[in-house]
Amino acid sequence: MHDQAVLPHRAATENAVAECGWGRIIFGNSFAEVSDFAEALREEQANCRDIAIYVTNPHVLLATAPQELFLDPSHTYRLMREDYEEQPLPSGITIRTIRPGSDVEAVNRIFAARNMVVIRPEFFDDNLEARGLHWLVAEDPQTGDILGAVMGVDHTFYTGPDDGGSSLWCLAADPQARQAGIGKALTRTLAEHFWSLGREYMDLTVMHDNEAAISLYEKLGFRRIQSFTVKRKNTFNEKLFTGPEQGAELNPYARIIVDEARRRGIHVEIIDAEGGLFRLSLGGRMVVCRESLSEFTSAVAMSICDNKEISRRVVAEAGVKVPDQVGWDGTREQIEDFLARNGSVVVKPVRGEQGTGISVDLRTVEEIETAIATAQRMSSAVLLEQYFEGQDLRLVVINFRLVAAAIRKPAAVTGDGSSTIAELIDAQSRRRMAATGGESRIPIDAETKRIVRAAGYDMDAILPEGVELLVRKTANLHTGGTIHDVTDAVHPELVQAAINVAKAIDIPVVGVDFMVRSPSFADYVFIEANERPGLANHEPQPTAQRFVDLLFPLSLPAEARVQRSGRRSSEHKT
Repeated sequence: MHDQAVLPHRAATENAVAECGWGRIIFGNSFAEVSDFAEALREEQANCRDIAIYVTNPHVLLATAPQELFLDPSHTYRLMREDYEEQPLPSGITIRTIRPGSDVEAVNRIFAARNMVVIRPEFFDDNLEARGLHWLVAEDPQTGDILGAVMGVDHTFYTGPDDGGSSLWCLAADPQARQAGIGKALTRTLAEHFWSLGREYMDLTVMHDNEAAISLYEKLGFRRIQSFTVKRKNTFNEKLFTGPEQGAELNPYARIIVDEARRRGIHVEIIDAEGGLFRLSLGGRMVVCRESLSEFTSAVAMSICDNKEISRRVVAEAGVKVPDQVGWDGTREQIEDFLARNGSVVVKPVRGEQGTGISVDLRTVEEIETAIATAQRMSSAVLLEQYFEGQDLRLVVINFRLVAAAIRKPAAVTGDGSSTIAELIDAQSRRRMAATGGESRIPIDAETKRIVRAAGYDMDAILPEGVELLVRKTANLHTGGTIHDVTDAVHPELVQAAINVAKAIDIPVVGVDFMVRSPSFADYVFIEANERPGLANHEPQPTAQRFVDLLFPLSLPAEARVQRSGRRSSEHKT
């Protein structure tokens, strides 16, 4: 049974509002007139998310604007200073005050990945602590990477010195961070900061069904209090007031498309949730999709992508740079000749997806023979390919335009000085599965064991603290890899090469994989084309929006259709 803590009393300051950079916190206990309260919520700015807290009579407030406001389905939790027990922070994480510039850019990337409202960068040009706002970031002390962020509000700046309270907002950890305990470290540091200022409690709101977050907060000593929050009906809050979402049982790659379709009023029919199959219909048009694969992709284009040997020949004819490659003829002599010619080899099945059966950077005949046996479990035909050292770049091309680009990094673990490599891999897999809805995990298979051995370790070895160890060479998401957006940094020649791949295969939606020295350099080699790219992997880039644009161009607002038509006409003339 949770403690029924008392709400803050009526604020000494009237109509108190805290401007936070992502929206405003509106203190309901500071409004005497309900009409003023409703009007304050109506003043929400575009691309912001306002939250009214400590609403004691929400039914009265909602009655004044039932079409504009809704009761937020979240709980309020409170941590009392007298109940707080200090504990040491986890190693490998440093907590400090946010700095304008690159810190804010990194935090906004994390917020975007978590589908949170990003902060206006210029907001941090002011002295925020002078307004009772405290932003903290978690940093990797070795790399300087920002791992997470949190914002705290000192209530005494807004509701008077007798309040004695504070609140926590915008807690977020990078979904691709390898360190554990980031959220806990940020929460503890913020609470201890407020205790040092003499505050007696720290509140937060959390979605009623976010069991993982609620469990974390309760372990830290938070207890639920009876309080209500109210928000304005806007696009960002849509899921909170439209009822249960359709397609919740779908995987992330199908659901991102279904959600975008529903936002546009397109009818959705789930055909087979497990297979990611659904039917979209608008007016007299119906399209069946399997995730990002639609009826618009021909069987011929799909077969070209499915066969890596054919796709290489097709794109090479279009002038796309390809690595040296041969189909294995079953002889050891061919392996020896190919290895002597290239020095390092990739073995892959002719057919397959999600990185299954691929072995990378093989330098001995014995390693290649073992990898061939692994690849043959996926396909009887096997390819030997020149290994191109560099970064794995995925470019998503929709309707022959680049929509997103990302560097895919292979799975790695960081030592803590006490866990074995097998334990670190297991822990990292759990975090990747949680961050990707179960889509990403590091398999402990022959390839992982080979790479660990090549680095001089075995699976039972304890990795020294702070040492990072690559445990895969392929950067596929499904084998634990991480994805890092580089859309704004891709060299124009790489963009054009990816479009040339799409045109050569004649495929409207495709994920093109290159190996590159850097996304900002022009040199590359083609690896493969994927006819069903995971659009959800590239948020916040508008991959789902452009996919639905392709299927249902009339679902765009009329103004957007005119603008796009004008751009196409201009491009055609040039």
